[in-house]
Amino acid sequence: MTYRNPVLNADWSDPDVVRVGDDFYLTASSFGRAPGLPLLHSRDLVNWTLIGHALERLEPAAEFRTPRHDCGVWAPSLRHHDDRFWIFWGDPDQGIFQINAPDARGPWTRPHLVKEGKGLIDPCPLWDDETGEAYLVHAWAKSRSGIKNRLTGHRMHPDGTSLLDEGKVIVDGDRIPGWFTLEGPKLYRHDGWFWILAPAGSVETGWQGAFRSRGFFGPYEEKTVLEQKDTDVNGPHQGGWVRTPSGEDWFLHFQQRGAYGRVVHLQPMRWSSDGWPVIGADGAPVAVHDKPDLPPQPAAAPATDDDFPGGRFGRQWSWTANPQDGWATQHSGDGLRLSCVRTADAHDLRKLPNVLTQRLPGTPAAVEVDLTLHGEEPGARAGLAVLGDAFSWIGLQRGADGTVHLVHRFAEAVAERERDADHPRLAPEGRARLRIEIGAGARCRFLYDVGEGFRPSGPVFAATPWRWVGALLGLFALAPTGPGHAGAASFETFRITPS
Repeated sequence: MTYRNPVLNADWSDPDVVRVGDDFYLTASSFGRAPGLPLLHSRDLVNWTLIGHALERLEPAAEFRTPRHDCGVWAPSLRHHDDRFWIFWGDPDQGIFQINAPDARGPWTRPHLVKEGKGLIDPCPLWDDETGEAYLVHAWAKSRSGIKNRLTGHRMHPDGTSLLDEGKVIVDGDRIPGWFTLEGPKLYRHDGWFWILAPAGSVETGWQGAFRSRGFFGPYEEKTVLEQKDTDVNGPHQGGWVRTPSGEDWFLHFQQRGAYGRVVHLQPMRWSSDGWPVIGADGAPVAVHDKPDLPPQPAAAPATDDDFPGGRFGRQWSWTANPQDGWATQHSGDGLRLSCVRTADAHDLRKLPNVLTQRLPGTPAAVEVDLTLHGEEPGARAGLAVLGDAFSWIGLQRGADGTVHLVHRFAEAVAERERDADHPRLAPEGRARLRIEIGAGARCRFLYDVGEGFRPSGPVFAATPWRWVGALLGLFALAPTGPGHAGAASFETFRITPS
């Protein structure tokens, strides 16, 4: 039996993986969305399901009341030590955080700040079972610290709460000919060596490096162990190494795919006669390969569809900032009821914290949802969006005369406010079925049905990513500023169907 890459065809950015018994767990960057730190589970490294999130809210909470799309949780590391799961991550504006739990499904501790500082990113711990020592390595964000292309190492308290020294640069990428943007280190012990698996060369065009030393603080020797070569997988790098119970080695990494974000590939890995890891097909990513030697599993993927039972949304959804009470209302039936949140930023979805999002699918697909606008407030609106540096949405809006219109709007990346993508049309029942057909290159065609079958609306919209984040699908309800409750909107039968 074979599998085909990518094994996770959506924006599961900066993946890291760990095995505990017969189970594999994966986490990924979540940036400014809440809940954050998604947790995925697999028994065969190919079929993954989303089992929850480790971070309910970003802290400090006041910093994330409004969207900070490219900030927050960067490049986490997932480990299992002392019968607990541990996640370390860097917030580029605050420092290195850590949480832990007895089970991957929680409960997880609140974030603990291990080291405060600007530009401290991509941390990874190591508990050395041979010596009882603990270590941590991290990279640097030049935008905050003025430093890049270096990896800094620390001794760490074995309880993971603090670092025991000021740190030392253990790998300086400026001293390696041709290397730049060295970051994302993952730290391991193997065969008597300290190993750091770290990418370089930037997300679009980079490569995966391996570093080894007999002592944690170096000196390290380096080797490129995975690069694009003659494949169509650009920039294959940054991920985690995992070993199966039978002793097979595998490496999960990402590929940057524009608006689709960073999709996840699975590569075979072996150790060469000179002791270095060989990833993929002699250092080139594979498209198709024999599955890992693990018990066969049924086909699975992270959930996308949702009927919103009892008004609750599934694990696949996150808000664009820390949520507030009253945004979503639980009730006895199916369907998501969102309050029309009053805001001065109704003209720009990128500024709204109350957009409920999930990842854009990495292959052609059709997205559909039923929408009913209950809000009587003039200007109240709700819709289905494709959200990135540029955005477009289709939905319903209440007019000053009380009528409801089907509207379709967009904004370019440089625009400060949205404008119409098509002429408004009456939606006499205050209901519509909305549809987005996502084609090759994340080109999106918007359609609507107000009782006469689907009709296309406006021109094709080319989805765009944020700086580090892939484009998102979003549901929202809002209203202009003013006193009192502005009503609500209901979303039902959300579906994503492969095209």
